[in-house]
Amino acid sequence: MQFEPSKPVLEFLGRLHVDLTAPAWELGETSALGRRRIIPITGGTFEGPDFRGKILNNGADWQVVTGDGVAIIDTRYLLQTDDEQYVYLQTKGFRFGPPDVMTRVVKGESVDPALYHFRITMQFETGAKKYDYLNRQVGVGSAMRLGSAVVYDAYLLK
Repeated sequence: MQFEPSKPVLEFLGRLHVDLTAPAWELGETSALGRRRIIPITGGTFEGPDFRGKILNNGADWQVVTGDGVAIIDTRYLLQTDDEQYVYLQTKGFRFGPPDVMTRVVKGESVDPALYHFRITMQFETGAKKYDYLNRQVGVGSAMRLGSAVVYDAYLLK
């Protein structure tokens, strides 16, 4: 008998609206990889069928932008569910596209997300029994940058 890996399925977790209203800190070129930017996460919301609440003002994106304009995403922040539980979230991913499009995105203009690529993976940590299942899940997201916010739909990879 021959086995095959099971096919992954995406289960919608929710839409996250991450506020980035504080100025970014530009550290400059810190390695051969590129320019380090730290973008504070100042709040936001998330809402899905069984998972909703607010994003606390305590995290950031420790992003590196390569010489060819690829933003390497590395965020860490804290979610507070509507039932007062905490969920730590870390995302990693990439944002890139044609230079003229990315210039508009970085300036905060509204740009059709079909014109560039912005995808992330997600890892969760929580001590809350209700959300304990997240500790053993891998999430993926499709994102867009809209002015002083990032909006993304999050899915659990089942």
